[in-house]
Amino acid sequence: MPTLTVRRRPAGSRDPRIAVLGDLLLDVVLAPRTAMLVGTDVPGLVSLRQGGSAASTARWVARLGARAVLITAVGRDPAGRALIREVESDGVTVRAVRPAGRRTGRIGVVIGAGGERSFVADRGAADLLAPADVRPAWLTRVDHLHLPIYSLLAQPLGRAAQRAADLVRAAGGAVSVDLASAAPIAEAGRRVTRERIDAVHPDLLFTTVAEARALIAGAPLDELLKVAPVAVIKRGGHGVTMLVRAADPDAGRLRFDVATRPLDAQDTTGAGDAFDAGFLVAWLRGRAEGLRPAILLQRSAAAGHRAAARQLTGPRSELTFE
Repeated sequence: MPTLTVRRRPAGSRDPRIAVLGDLLLDVVLAPRTAMLVGTDVPGLVSLRQGGSAASTARWVARLGARAVLITAVGRDPAGRALIREVESDGVTVRAVRPAGRRTGRIGVVIGAGGERSFVADRGAADLLAPADVRPAWLTRVDHLHLPIYSLLAQPLGRAAQRAADLVRAAGGAVSVDLASAAPIAEAGRRVTRERIDAVHPDLLFTTVAEARALIAGAPLDELLKVAPVAVIKRGGHGVTMLVRAADPDAGRLRFDVATRPLDAQDTTGAGDAFDAGFLVAWLRGRAEGLRPAILLQRSAAAGHRAAARQLTGPRSELTFE
């Protein structure tokens, strides 16, 4: 199992290259202006947007100045073409497989009070990326691979993620996993989920408290350090809790909190993905500078919060079809 290390790169070296493997989806967002009523309609806003945790993280990686690669699968349909164009507009290199006979995945997103969301998932082609589809050339010079939990639990997508992780690790890169959602973990079961995560040996684990509970049940949060040497527990407006397993077993464990300023948001979609991107870009740049681990992680958490704040307060673009 990996331990937290700091690797120094020569001054003036290139910006980090981060690959994200997983879903690029069409979000159908329903934002009612009043409480929903059974059997009738209410006023609101219906939007078509780029969705998918993996794609959203990749876009923020590119927006923050790092090199981003998205490895994904979409259908051979107008939605798939439009989504690829949308992601490429931020400078992401998209490596898309387009399986025949399956449409691009779609997610129904219902925005509730306080910006909380409920989802109806129709993942379509998103889970059909296969190990043979992952070309080693796509991962050349990649410093880091990021995997939302969706990319590990579905098949054959999970085996493709495992192949990508093996390729990146063989080249000296690192891997992170975001637990992303409690429901898929509960559906797959804790044992299977843990096995899939352990197989890619993550250096970083991103989670919320609810997602962590889905994985470790009633165990203390320190149990997450058996999964990865660094666990980043996102608490929304309450900041982030960092758990770190020291490289020296006798040094024990480190736990600290990074505070943030709460924001009033009507739609929290994508904030966690933006946080991951901000954290990873700062983490890789800080490692290149040789920052001490505590400072590195604090700066990375602050950078993640800044990216999440931009996602929460920035405009949401409507997907266009040509």
